[in-house]
Amino acid sequence: MVCLFLLETHHVDGCRHLKLRRNNTPHTQHSWLVGVVNTEHVIVNCFWLISQVFLDEKILSSDQNSTVRYIIGKKGETRKRLESETKTSINIPKQGMEGPIVVTGAQKASVASAVTRLELLIESFRRKQPFSHFLSFPLNHPRVQEGFLSFKEEVLEQCSQDMGVDASIFQNPAKLHLTVGTLALLSEAEVQRASELLQQCQGFIRDLTVGKPLTLVVSGIEYMNDDPSMVDVLYAKVQVKDGSDMLQVMADRLVEHFVAAGLMTREWDRVKLHGTVMNTLFRKDPSAEDKGSHGKQNTKDREAFDARNILQRFGEYHFGEFELNTVQISQRYSSDCTGYYSSAGEVTFS
Repeated sequence: MVCLFLLETHHVDGCRHLKLRRNNTPHTQHSWLVGVVNTEHVIVNCFWLISQVFLDEKILSSDQNSTVRYIIGKKGETRKRLESETKTSINIPKQGMEGPIVVTGAQKASVASAVTRLELLIESFRRKQPFSHFLSFPLNHPRVQEGFLSFKEEVLEQCSQDMGVDASIFQNPAKLHLTVGTLALLSEAEVQRASELLQQCQGFIRDLTVGKPLTLVVSGIEYMNDDPSMVDVLYAKVQVKDGSDMLQVMADRLVEHFVAAGLMTREWDRVKLHGTVMNTLFRKDPSAEDKGSHGKQNTKDREAFDARNILQRFGEYHFGEFELNTVQISQRYSSDCTGYYSSAGEVTFS
């Protein structure tokens, strides 16, 4: 017995949603719906593992990311190669046409193989995109901002003679933050999905914090490369005041949740608990951000700075302490009314 998925259209809050229902029907081939395409932008929704497809129903937004051309390839070469190698037929609606992407094959294993290959293609496409959002813990409390501005003033007074040290490489105090992980969200539907994923984390977050804010201490500085005389980024260390690993556990579990959902790539075994205070990317673009999990920085156009005196004189600098009560999905290259990044979703600890 083979499963046939019926596509039903529903309108919810002005947005068109697609509901899949599985019916049993006699048929000689196996077909699994693996994506949905937006009629205006010819956009692929997402791909599911075969085990997930066998759920009784799935509700999907029809507004998703533009990866169809990447799947098809130049003159259809990628799709043809996949079809040939997996002995399947991959039906992708033409531009301007509405409908699902359907993989059909004589053997269940062949369809499963094609779906897996398509998933890998989409993952490859996502990895090549610049990140659009990031999970962040805001560190821009007024006390920390005040401490940061004092740090900046003292460094410029005492170390401005050192190579590459000037006011242009300091972080905007309103945007001080700890990056948990970066997200390449390819459509509004993926932004909504990321927001929903974050909401799912609220339970374990409040279990960890016992429904209370975390008192954090921002103190000390560090760098990540091997040569303190040629540094591109300087960080402030962040830790929980009571010495617990609560923030570390929370950050690692957040990454685990988003990696499992396919929206984030793991960069480190554990999240680095620090916030950028100086970055040579800011020389040319004050709104620039690190590329995070999308590879090493392009150092060709960056002028490193000599951080040896800064590390010696300010290695244990105390920026301040405050109560952290939120984690948010921050939008890159944006600002809200406070000067911090615009939020695409957040949860609170209390």
